[in-house]
Amino acid sequence: MSIPLAAIERVSRRAGATRISAKAIKELQKALDEIALHLSVDAGHAARHAKRRTILASDIRLVTGKKA
Repeated sequence: MSIPLAAIERVSRRAGATRISAKAIKELQKALDEIALHLSVDAGHAARHAKRRTILASDIRLVTGKKA
């Protein structure tokens, strides 16, 4: 499952892009999918380390280095 192209374009525009090509949106989609996969795997490891089967928001924050 991938992030919808329209959502990626919307985020790009909010970030300040006035124009973005269809190929660029698709490349960004691939990159974001890969990043999300790696974060999910790492969060799964964190949950298993805590002897849980459920990934929590705190696991995501842990693997991204975010606080609160």
